[in-house]
Amino acid sequence: MARLNVLKTYKIYIGGQFPRTESGRYYELLNKKSETIANVCLSSRKDFRNTVVAARSAFSVWSGKTAFNRSQILYRIAEMLEGRKAQFIEELVLQGLSTKEAETEVLQSIDRLVYYAGWCDKYPALFSSVNPVASSHFNFSVPEPTGVVSVIAPEDSGLLGLVSVIAPIICGGNTCVVLASNSLPLSAVTFAEVLATSDLPGGVVNILTGTSKELHSHFSSHMDVNAVIYCRNNKEEAKIISENASLNVKRSFNWNKDWVKDENQNPYLILDLQEIKTTWHPIENIGIGGAKY
Repeated sequence: MARLNVLKTYKIYIGGQFPRTESGRYYELLNKKSETIANVCLSSRKDFRNTVVAARSAFSVWSGKTAFNRSQILYRIAEMLEGRKAQFIEELVLQGLSTKEAETEVLQSIDRLVYYAGWCDKYPALFSSVNPVASSHFNFSVPEPTGVVSVIAPEDSGLLGLVSVIAPIICGGNTCVVLASNSLPLSAVTFAEVLATSDLPGGVVNILTGTSKELHSHFSSHMDVNAVIYCRNNKEEAKIISENASLNVKRSFNWNKDWVKDENQNPYLILDLQEIKTTWHPIENIGIGGAKY
């Protein structure tokens, strides 16, 4: 008798843990031959709400780390991905990519993590300023992370697109909730396993699988989300997300880019998710004998 394969059930990633969806729903992922290759969780609104709680809880810890430490952790994620690149290539091929395409995507994903690891302690200097004022004050403007970011990741790029949107978000000290590609979800969940075994605190990145049709309105209307990023080309969903974002004046971005191009890795994606804080400080004048006035 022919042996039946034991198909893996790819779970979601919330707060550093791998629960099944609370709804118990899943969908069968098919290959080009219409063969079932995996079972994938179909996330619900409750799952999304749980991820926002996890992301908010992790925000103070992650944003409070030094820029150099965040840089070390992003580089560590790249190291872990490098060590498991054969598995990622195999999964991408299983989902329909050629071996060459899969290898290129994995290697570029590793390089992109290294790129943003290098920016962690540099973007504050690039985007900060000392402002001229007429009074006897110093006036400084510095970037600070905006908070919890919800992301509907690219549909047509299972790994590179996912990494390309997560990296600038966490580089800047934010935490995030990400909806992975519905048609190419395997690498997203396996990437969550990489995150769980790196030094990244639980809750900084949370990854759900499921459909944008069901979840995009929740991603954009939740009142404890500070920014939402949409990376797909459905104009109706993009319109609803933009309208919902106005309900609590959250930032809304459409990052529908060709992530293969190097020009789409840049520090301005980090800046999109920073708030500029301006501080005034009086200048102390030193008089004769060291007296301050």
